[in-house]
Amino acid sequence: MRNCYRLSVLCLALFFYISTFAQEAIDPSLLTIDRIYNSGDLYPQRMPAVQWMNKGETSILLNPSKDIKGAFDLVSINTANQRSKVLLSAKQLIPKNADQPIAIESFNLSHDETKVLIFNNSKKVWRSNTKGDYWVYDLETSSLKQLGKDLPKSSLMFAKFSTDNKYVAYVSGFNIYTEDYKTGAIKQLTTDGTGAIINGTFDWVYEEEFGCRDGFRWSPKGTDIAFWQLDASNSGTFYMINNTDSIYSQMVPVQYPKVGEEPSACKVGLINSITKEIKWIDLGDQRKNYIPRMQWVDDDYLLIQQINRKQNHLTVWKYQLSNQKLSKIYEEKEKTWVDISYPDITANGWGMHDLELVEDNKSFLRLSENDGWRHIYKIDIATGNKTVLTKGDYDVASIYAVSKTAAFFSASPDNSTERYLYQINLDGKGKATRVTPKGFKGVNSYKVSPNASFAIHSHSNIHRPPTTHLVKLPTHDLVKTFIDNEAYKKKMSELRQPEEEFFKVTTSDGIEVDGHMIKPIDFDPKKKYPVLFYVYGEPWGQIATNTWSGLWEKMLAQQGYFVIRMDNRGTPCLKGSEWRKSIYRKIGVLNSRDQAMAAKEVLKWNFIDADRVAVWGWSGGGSMTLNLLFRYPEIYKTGMAVAAVANQLYYDNVYQERYMGLPAENLEDFIEGSPITYAKKLKGNLLLIHGTGDDNVHYQNAEALINELIKQNKQFDLMIYPNRSHGIYEGENTSRHLRTLLTNYLHEHVPAGGK
Repeated sequence: MRNCYRLSVLCLALFFYISTFAQEAIDPSLLTIDRIYNSGDLYPQRMPAVQWMNKGETSILLNPSKDIKGAFDLVSINTANQRSKVLLSAKQLIPKNADQPIAIESFNLSHDETKVLIFNNSKKVWRSNTKGDYWVYDLETSSLKQLGKDLPKSSLMFAKFSTDNKYVAYVSGFNIYTEDYKTGAIKQLTTDGTGAIINGTFDWVYEEEFGCRDGFRWSPKGTDIAFWQLDASNSGTFYMINNTDSIYSQMVPVQYPKVGEEPSACKVGLINSITKEIKWIDLGDQRKNYIPRMQWVDDDYLLIQQINRKQNHLTVWKYQLSNQKLSKIYEEKEKTWVDISYPDITANGWGMHDLELVEDNKSFLRLSENDGWRHIYKIDIATGNKTVLTKGDYDVASIYAVSKTAAFFSASPDNSTERYLYQINLDGKGKATRVTPKGFKGVNSYKVSPNASFAIHSHSNIHRPPTTHLVKLPTHDLVKTFIDNEAYKKKMSELRQPEEEFFKVTTSDGIEVDGHMIKPIDFDPKKKYPVLFYVYGEPWGQIATNTWSGLWEKMLAQQGYFVIRMDNRGTPCLKGSEWRKSIYRKIGVLNSRDQAMAAKEVLKWNFIDADRVAVWGWSGGGSMTLNLLFRYPEIYKTGMAVAAVANQLYYDNVYQERYMGLPAENLEDFIEGSPITYAKKLKGNLLLIHGTGDDNVHYQNAEALINELIKQNKQFDLMIYPNRSHGIYEGENTSRHLRTLLTNYLHEHVPAGGK
């Protein structure tokens, strides 16, 4: 019987393959999996990385070399008049006794902008490739040299020049080194780094949840280095198993503090770069607090941000080197949590962003939502006095940059699905004014120059693919269009484009939810259509936004599906603190109810088929998919969950405790919010997908859920991707395979088209 079932599935898959192939051959106006993931001809242009010089008067970017195929030149461009010249050619990057130039993965400049620091041969450390080799090209002497040549290959991290440009500091093997640029002499400043003791960088959870990677800072005068040291010796080690790269399995260890486990001890030290003497700053119990941010104010002062384990009490400390005095200058408390990073669709949230210093470094800016809305506050460093800059019933999404007189920030007071650039005076007088012109409806993001005179502006909406412009600030006058994607728009115009629109529904609980829908092509309101809900629903993502939609979703609409996204309470919508923080201790409960009740309203529409309802999501969206399928089987008939947290107690302590509290105090909330608790209620079709190399949401979640489903005698479908990480993209053809799997499963269990 099982073989007959497998044969029928294979026949069905073959049918879809043949029909898709025939469709592509006959009708080039329709999308297919192969066209999206294999042809490479349907991707919009993207802006290359840009570095600012001369405080923004010049920009630098990589351009393909005219002389050496496959290599790149560094080109400098006068920002105002856009005249360009080659700053550093590929020919100049050929080392002695070599035939080819070194590759450029990323680059930075020394403080005097006479030296280019080039990073390459990188290796992945958790989320990103932060370990590799560093080279320096000296623009004054026209010479190229490699740093840390005596250290292991591809082992250097976060190399940067001292402010006097005489030394370069970097991390290798969990220790901090300096190198005399002229002589090449290397000095090891810390010696206790082992992996359990981590100097100058961070453990897995600090990187994942606080955006912390680079863990040391040169002082402005270049004599001292402030650095983080983590003691992760008490962190539990989670072992992933690699079964495919050799005939015997290999263990892949990850330091990973699970919910309820003690955090790594963290402290801040100051190293004299000449004498190697280390002074530690006493910030209290190292295992009851996190130190996610630290920055220099001037040669004598450091600002240190410390937050307690529950992450509801932030303290900003000022440390004075000359007298070793530590003083508290700012505190912020919440009954729920205090944000260090601000998740937002215009970025500027995840990552290690310093506090913006203003008024000749006498004050800093801080986003706070103690009054119910997220506003910009100016904090006087000497007195701790606060001045609110933005006022009114709206949220600031993120701060982009500051000039001498104004702060530039992202907001959208009238429509949470969009983002625009605003400015506000630093003196606290006057109202915020919008900088983004009216013609750019949708989501706008900016990379502002250090002098706040220019910005690289990116824009898209559901009708307009991404464009990128260089604009002057604060007038927003166009200087240059980098990417207009006209060729891409022409290609897309040759396709049969489904209609997209936004909607709002009010649930039976009185909650108004924003939604975005893509309609089936040739939509007939007299027919009933299947619907696929794409969900996320946790505090780290908003998905129903006015941006260009993905091609896979457009393809499904072409095939006859409604594709709908909705944002429940707890997501980072610009709807006030109560909206975002009502989810505290209720992840899995409140957010899934909002989604289900909103879906009920959608199913009242005459053209939606309540018998053909599917839901899918990834990561937190995978957890949401499971919760919806298990808790509301009367609504959702089919679910596809990718890389889901099945048991909240299996996730990391920083994220889960921030939003859920401590298991020792409210364990029942973690159990209640976990999908595995309700697996016994499964009635519909479930496809569970996970990578065994997922260091973020461990494959352990899938196996625990599998065991529970077996125990409850619930049938389901399973796809495991060996050694793939949380993104499930590694290995040839993986992304295409995964999307084919999702598409075929949807077609099998939720037939397409209007009836």
